[in-house]
Amino acid sequence: MKKILLVFLLSVACVFGQSKIGSTAAPFLNIGIGPRAISMGGAFIATASDVSSLYWNPAGASRSDVNEAMFSHSSWFADINYNWAGAMLKLGDAGTVGLNLTYLDYGDMEITTLAEQDGTGQFFSAHDLSMGLTYAYNLTDRFSLGGTVKYIQQKIWNTSASAFAMDLGVLFHSDIYGLRIGATITNFGTGMKMDGKDLLVQHDIDPNNYGNNDQILATLQTDEFPLPLTFRIGLAMDVLNNEEHRVTLAVDALHPNDNDESINVGGEYMFNNLIAFRVGYKSLFLTNSEEGLTAGVGLNYNFTSDFGVRVDYAYQDFGMLDYTQHFSLGIRF
Repeated sequence: MKKILLVFLLSVACVFGQSKIGSTAAPFLNIGIGPRAISMGGAFIATASDVSSLYWNPAGASRSDVNEAMFSHSSWFADINYNWAGAMLKLGDAGTVGLNLTYLDYGDMEITTLAEQDGTGQFFSAHDLSMGLTYAYNLTDRFSLGGTVKYIQQKIWNTSASAFAMDLGVLFHSDIYGLRIGATITNFGTGMKMDGKDLLVQHDIDPNNYGNNDQILATLQTDEFPLPLTFRIGLAMDVLNNEEHRVTLAVDALHPNDNDESINVGGEYMFNNLIAFRVGYKSLFLTNSEEGLTAGVGLNYNFTSDFGVRVDYAYQDFGMLDYTQHFSLGIRF
């Protein structure tokens, strides 16, 4: 019995000692979109009600009373560009539908070999892609639900991997001082496995046998990795809300399958529904993260009651990795 208990305790210690970081494919799916949400530290699950809700919480898309479209661009490290575009259309009492596209471009990189370590003069590229179709519906005047079906692809040179996944979200507007409660589960889907002609190699199946064919065409077998499944729950409240001023505070708790649990917090001050100032802090209690302070501004302008534009900017601190900047242009129609 003592030996069994000892083995059990050692096994538990090994399990808790293992890190989940880097254990999934398509980590770009965890990169937040939209300067408004990013500048609030990513605490947006219970606040999402514009077109960016297609990413953050699909249930929030049904809470908007207008049609919207938005393009978002993020400048990342090492000349990496992250772009997102989305649009949603109201269907009256039938709900809301939306479509979004995510594209992460790593840029062109020069090919090097053991013989030509300074470069061959040729280049290869890599990119990540996600396309999603969303439907959201208000079950009651306070409770909404939504879901997104998406196709995901990662590609590097002539090798690629693809998967299908689903996002599910709920949003509840309570009568307690405007408290909102949201929850999502994202990237629930198939695994990803790299395949392509770059994995073709010439192999000698019996190197000890002289005279056999040592150039048999073979394919490298790659492992399959799961998607970054994440469960989020969030709270948000308009602590001040009148004709000229609105102050929103929000907090999200995250439970991912490829990292430890963390908390995001953020706030937004809106003046006269015209200009907004936002601040937040991301990845609280996460010891291995360089993320932290976020901030941003936004400008809304309505040309008519049925047409308006929104411009947003966000700054995100990344510690030793410096910082990233995010821009977006939105249209309401």
